[in-house]
Amino acid sequence: MSVLQGTTFTPLEKVKGYVALTKPRIIELLLVTTLPTMVVAAKGVPGIGLMVATLIGGTLAAGGANAINMVVDRDIDAIMKRTQGRPLVRGVMSPRAALIFALAIELAAFVVLAVFVNQLSAWLALAATAFYVFIYTLWLKRRSKQNIVIGGAAGAVPVLIGWSAVQNNVTWTPILLFMVIFIWTPPHFWALAVRYRDDYEAANVPMMPVVTSLRRTTLEILVYSVIMWVTTIAVGPIAHLGWIYALSATILGGAFTYMALRLYQHARIGTADVAEAMKLFHYSISYLTGLFVLMAVDVLVRGH
Repeated sequence: MSVLQGTTFTPLEKVKGYVALTKPRIIELLLVTTLPTMVVAAKGVPGIGLMVATLIGGTLAAGGANAINMVVDRDIDAIMKRTQGRPLVRGVMSPRAALIFALAIELAAFVVLAVFVNQLSAWLALAATAFYVFIYTLWLKRRSKQNIVIGGAAGAVPVLIGWSAVQNNVTWTPILLFMVIFIWTPPHFWALAVRYRDDYEAANVPMMPVVTSLRRTTLEILVYSVIMWVTTIAVGPIAHLGWIYALSATILGGAFTYMALRLYQHARIGTADVAEAMKLFHYSISYLTGLFVLMAVDVLVRGH
């Protein structure tokens, strides 16, 4: 592992390093799905205190899971060009310090959710962390091309937490929202993996573009995109949403599927390039954000 020996870091650099361990950009996306789900569950705006406690607890839980992931993956992070700037690779802190930090904020997350939200939300957050660490990071990531398919379930749990924070139960609506994110994760991540295929190959991580052809990878991206589109449309009647959500899901999902189709068509004739894949990757982030925000708008505009 290429840790920079003898490098000293200022207190501010160390603080930034610990923040980086939590992968803030990933957490932002998780919270974008949590809050609108709470609005749907409450059929309006939930209490400010409940929203704040849920978002703090969710942030700490996801951050702790991400930090543990960085501790486990520090060897391959040092190999992959995309991740060589991560704090453990640079030696900002020791693996032991990073693990202690991760476990501390995981404990804090459980306490915050259990005390200020409810125990169901706390246990769901803990289950998501355990799944992400043990099933995805320690077991599947380096062994199976289906790693991100199965492991992506952890990233879909925040909608269950958001719903349970308000309702203290889990019904068909949050389960369907869970499935939306679960199905969204493979095309989102595989599009990025096309860009960093050489990195994953060098680190011996069997991501789909490494172990199968680009044509097969893009075909699976397309298939998942279509299933996701259908699932998002099904959310409307199950969650009793109106025309704003129905129109949004149709248009946003149609654009997603069209971009996935273009990527597959290019791969099929041997002209697919990284730029096409990255267009889909960047759109996938805007897609998920837009879908959930407009879901909340639908509830608030219609007044239930």
